[in-house]
Amino acid sequence: MGLDCRQIPIVRARVRGEGIVQGVGFRPFVFGLASRYGLRGWVLNDGEGVLIEVEGARAQIDRFLRSIEEDCPSVARVESLRSTLLEPVGYKRFEILHSEEGKARSVLVSPDLAVCQECLRELFDPADRRFGYPFINCTNCGPRFTIIFDLPYDRRMTTMSSFKMCTACQSEYDDPGDRRFHAQPNACARCGPSVWLRDSRGEIVDCDDAVTEAARLLCLGKIVAVKGLGGYHIACDATDAGVVAELRRRKRRPSKPFAIMFPDVRWVERSCIASSREKKELASAKAPILLLNSRENSPIADNVSPGLRQHGAMLPYTPLHHLLLKRVGRPLVMTSGNLSDEPICFLDEEALSVLGPMVDYFLGHNRPIHARCDDTVGRSIEGRTLLFRRSRGYVPKPIELGFDAGEVLACGSDMKNVFCITKGSRAFLSQYIGELSSPGSVAALKEAVEHFRRLFGVAPSVVAHDLHPDYLCTRFATALPIEVSVAVQHHHAHIASCLAEQQISERVIGVAFDGTGLGDDGAVWGGEFLLCDTYDYQRAAHIDYVPLPGGDAAIKEPWRMAVSYLWVLLGDRITDSPLVPSHIGQTQLATIVEAIKAGVNAPSCSSMGRLFDCVSALLGLCQRASYEAEAAALLEAAASRRTTSAYSFLVKSDSWPITIDMRPTVEAILTETAGGYDPGVISGRFHNTIAAMVKDVCVLLRERTGIRKVALSGGVFQNCLLLGKVRRLLRGEGFTVLSQWEVPPNDGGIALGQAVVAARRRSRES
Repeated sequence: MGLDCRQIPIVRARVRGEGIVQGVGFRPFVFGLASRYGLRGWVLNDGEGVLIEVEGARAQIDRFLRSIEEDCPSVARVESLRSTLLEPVGYKRFEILHSEEGKARSVLVSPDLAVCQECLRELFDPADRRFGYPFINCTNCGPRFTIIFDLPYDRRMTTMSSFKMCTACQSEYDDPGDRRFHAQPNACARCGPSVWLRDSRGEIVDCDDAVTEAARLLCLGKIVAVKGLGGYHIACDATDAGVVAELRRRKRRPSKPFAIMFPDVRWVERSCIASSREKKELASAKAPILLLNSRENSPIADNVSPGLRQHGAMLPYTPLHHLLLKRVGRPLVMTSGNLSDEPICFLDEEALSVLGPMVDYFLGHNRPIHARCDDTVGRSIEGRTLLFRRSRGYVPKPIELGFDAGEVLACGSDMKNVFCITKGSRAFLSQYIGELSSPGSVAALKEAVEHFRRLFGVAPSVVAHDLHPDYLCTRFATALPIEVSVAVQHHHAHIASCLAEQQISERVIGVAFDGTGLGDDGAVWGGEFLLCDTYDYQRAAHIDYVPLPGGDAAIKEPWRMAVSYLWVLLGDRITDSPLVPSHIGQTQLATIVEAIKAGVNAPSCSSMGRLFDCVSALLGLCQRASYEAEAAALLEAAASRRTTSAYSFLVKSDSWPITIDMRPTVEAILTETAGGYDPGVISGRFHNTIAAMVKDVCVLLRERTGIRKVALSGGVFQNCLLLGKVRRLLRGEGFTVLSQWEVPPNDGGIALGQAVVAARRRSRES
């Protein structure tokens, strides 16, 4: 029964803590606080988080509760702390009790954490018993999400269950005063996982030390697959152009940039321009890949990131990485171990089969990975990090929605697939799955969905998917045994994703710029201005339709979009116009023009992404793309940052939706290209033009609607040069500008928008 505890000297409080409170040293932290304040009772983990009972003086219990919220471990996250006062029962001491299993599932699972500084000191200390041990960890670091089967987060629920701790490790595990107390992956060389080195056929290499031998082979120019936290990477010497070229040949990846793992921050500074904030983030527990501007005379081989201004930089985040990079002593290419567009390999046999033809050796280990999880990628803008890929280090940290969304499964897009599951007011975005282009990638999606459903105890009553009926993600969604299915238009989902992250419920002007998405009229959209909230939308403006010659083929062959815009601009004069760039062949020209005239596989398209492709092709930067958005990336990289002028365009405001005619821009670019103007200046002016167009259209829509908030989303806004210009111009006009930070603006964030739209619609209908 409840009690007015101010009337007695000793009280008991039952405390429920929710959030990321398991696997992060939270129980020993609570144990220490209870000892500090002279309190007695217990703490345990269960399916909802942590449950605590403490007895003592009321003032000390109040201090205890304040300290939980103010001083909790840095990797923990206390989202809710509720206490109830009860009759004291006479506890004699404070204890940490064994976990309780239950049906309720509201506990949050910690993402994988980079190895901490305390463990690193031990790793390189010859006097420490874990000196050189590649799997050193504690409650502050190490694998979490990628090794857990189920909750509560105990060793028996992880892939470490088969490794029985030795006496020394068990003693640490059982000692509340030790930082390895209940560190579930706790182990040492005597009792834990071990490293092995195999050749490309899978045969064990006889050597004294697998890591040292792998380092020697890398220094000799060999290509080595390295098993990380969430899957395999392929590594080679990033300073050796010859071995990088050989990796490109084997991986069939002619120009897509490779990520680089640097031995330490000093190596990053030698090769890249990094702010203090960026260096701090690289070294954080999240340890993302950050795109950093490269330095002149960088030791990194030019063909690591061909044609681009940036390198994808990361630091070692596992003890195995640290040992390997320390012994190699130079940066390594560290690219995802997969076939093109396939999910990252995480099973040993799968890796041997798939990666064997690409590598000379495998540096692996016998700690199983339960959930594959690729690296997170981001880029700094305006002192914040914009995520392009949200995965390791972030997943499965939830997005707080600010309203009860129920239990919804949203299946995302075929490009950059990420799904989303909601539970109450939380949205859980999955790790990066990849392109849904094969049975293997769809199987990976199914596997990950089942893991999330089990982990968070969710049985979705609604499934959301893209409007396009032929997307593999749509087929996956509609085949599920879930009664309610909600189709969400692609660009509405983009803007809803931005609004959901910012917890905005009001109507905004949404600017959704990307490559392709099926519109309500059956055309291909992608240069859209919407008046919308998280329930519905109205198309308010878009760039004029042009043909999309070849359909999806135009995505991989940007020259097709150049011909399309040339046709729209010149008509039949296209065959003999001096404005047509010489690098667009007459045969190509004639074939596409004939198809456009006949209306064969040339749907109408309003895509901003395809306009970027057109300009890139016209400037001779990219005729055929070997990876998604290559043409746009090269156009951004080429752009002069000093150019302030812009081209003209025509806003046709007498129609609804408003349309924007970009032909004047294309004509000016053709004229300057024919006149021998610097492509960098032309690209800079083009970026300025698009930013000015966004500003002008938003001002016009504000005059008509009174809406003063603008949300920016879609893959085109990965272009930080454009994003920065648009944000500055809009703020200069008095707009509140909403962008995405925790969730990618590309299709990797679209599932969040789908989930929220489906939840809102379902709520209003019920």
